Amino acid sequence: MAQLKVQQKKSSIGCKQNQRETLRSLGLKRIGDVVVKEDRPEIRGMVQTVRHLVTVEEVE
Repeated sequence: MAQLKVQQKKSSIGCKQNQRETLRSLGLKRIGDVVVKEDRPEIRGMVQTVRHLVTVEEVE
């Protein structure tokens, strides 16, 4: 199954509370953090919520 590499590019300062919580749920704590997650609809939805703060690549 494909995986997604998610990297935080911007700070969550000034963002809504749910966006900060979504970053935390993804495992991102600071700018530059990278996590690899399974490509599932739940993860895609979380990434969509914080799409302006992260970059996403598909990894095989």
